[in-house]
Amino acid sequence: MTGVADGGWPEAEGLAEKLALQGDGAVRLVLLYGSRLLKTAPDQHSAFDFVVIVDDYKGFYKGLAKCRQLGRPLALMQGLARILAPNVIAYDGGNGSLAMAKCAVVSKEDFEQALGPSPKDHFLLGRMVQRIEIVWSQSSLEDTWVRGVINGAHRGVLEWMAPYLSGDFSAEDVGRRLLEVCYQGEWRPESQGRARMVFDAQAGHFAQALDPVLTAAAESGKVLGTTEGRYALAAPASAADRRRWRRHFRRSKRRATMRWLKHMMTFAKWLPYVVRKAERHTGRSIKLTSLEKRIPLIFLWPRAIHFMLTKSNRGARP
Repeated sequence: MTGVADGGWPEAEGLAEKLALQGDGAVRLVLLYGSRLLKTAPDQHSAFDFVVIVDDYKGFYKGLAKCRQLGRPLALMQGLARILAPNVIAYDGGNGSLAMAKCAVVSKEDFEQALGPSPKDHFLLGRMVQRIEIVWSQSSLEDTWVRGVINGAHRGVLEWMAPYLSGDFSAEDVGRRLLEVCYQGEWRPESQGRARMVFDAQAGHFAQALDPVLTAAAESGKVLGTTEGRYALAAPASAADRRRWRRHFRRSKRRATMRWLKHMMTFAKWLPYVVRKAERHTGRSIKLTSLEKRIPLIFLWPRAIHFMLTKSNRGARP
């Protein structure tokens, strides 16, 4: 039995349903997150951001390959599926459809590990504690499962955020600081103001998701409740915890750098996508040279490094 969401995102739901049908029965859920969901300055060409949860990598990629939707060799996609999960692919539905999705394809097992107490990096965790919507699911049991995993990730936020909190704070304050920390933990083609814009678009989500976490922590004595929904840590994070999470985010940033190389192999037409994303978030036109277009892995690095080093001086588009 298959199902779609409640009609709130018809274009995304239609694209997700077609992806599930072409995935040869391997798709369990499709989650929507990111700029199209939050309406943080997307344009008409912006892709939907999907997390596609599957129970069988091989079956899913074979299904897309049969429909000529994979865009990359089947053996390559299967081989990379277990390396720095998830794989990121482009999906447009075919038949001249203008709708496109950037899909992070991950198994249920890898999804649980990524959102659990000992994540290998912050790629999925930092995204899934933000606002998401289920736009397709195989059954109501899958809905219940994924909501349980994500709720567990919310309950774990205070552990990895404690080294980055000081003074008194509200649930929204934790959400704001959370985004700052997560954005600093990756190389991203956005200005530093992007985290603030993304927070403003989902402040209510953080209040709803994290206030029960802080309330429970206050009841257990991990934080001290004050007045008007504000809290403070009962004791500062230990030196060992600070070191642990600093190491985690350093490792996550290294893995994020390696992910860019992997995305180039799995994501068809990655170069125009990245250029368009950088232009949208900086408000500046980017013109690549012929060599940068033809051999980006060699000739694009100087421009990419300069962009990352200077992006802090750019303001995010309102």
